[in-house]
Amino acid sequence: MLVDGVLIRHEANRFWYVQAEGDFVAWATANAMGMDVEITDPGSWVHQLQGPKAMEVLADACDNGAHENFRYFDAREVSMGGQQVMITGTCWTGELGFEIYTRPGLNTDRLWNHVTAAGAKHGMMDIGLDAMDIRRIEAEFLNCGSDMDGTTTPFAVGLGSFVNMGGNFVGKAALENADRRLRLLGLACKKAEPLIGGPVARGGREVGYITASGWSPFLNQGVAYVRLANADDTTLGPVEVMGFDLAMHRAEIVALPFYGADKLIERGLEAPRV
Repeated sequence: MLVDGVLIRHEANRFWYVQAEGDFVAWATANAMGMDVEITDPGSWVHQLQGPKAMEVLADACDNGAHENFRYFDAREVSMGGQQVMITGTCWTGELGFEIYTRPGLNTDRLWNHVTAAGAKHGMMDIGLDAMDIRRIEAEFLNCGSDMDGTTTPFAVGLGSFVNMGGNFVGKAALENADRRLRLLGLACKKAEPLIGGPVARGGREVGYITASGWSPFLNQGVAYVRLANADDTTLGPVEVMGFDLAMHRAEIVALPFYGADKLIERGLEAPRV
């Protein structure tokens, strides 16, 4: 796994690739050799709004009000505070929400103040990545570079359904003979927040380690991802995990996601948990 991200199609032959951590540009440039393709940086920055009232904030932030039929993973050009931006119905939290993409020359302070004012009456607040991390773990959103990386295949982290083995792509030969069993699962701990990088053991034997963790206020427990060293150890049930206090605690290996498997929350078809 090199990197993940979102592909936005502007026109028939013009795309934006919104990447996560990873050197996608160098990889794409190398693989574009001999093709009629130009790779450039559009100089765009992104601002996320996530949560139960996100669409209400969006309606107030857009100069022309709510956009009709703006669905999950849609993309639209809109005006906010007299400035043109692109919005996408995407998120990294598993909540109802959208993202705002800027362009070079846009007055970012003006945009920030405009969106902040639109969200104020809805109780919107600014948060950091810690809060997002908790919710994305609950929703089974993976982070490139920790939950998946150059040592894992899509099959190992539960993304095998997105691989079209009938097509041609870089890495196909390696995947044809790869182990297709899952090695990334959830871990729930009632008494502690699991330590990132900390060991997970069963019967005194270390079976894996924690790649991401947080304390879930909604579930009132520590939630985490455990990457297992061997796919033979994917049995759900009791284990021990090291917490941030460096002590070992009882925990459970569980199936993912922790809740919202039907993805109705981010589609606006079910009331988000608060």
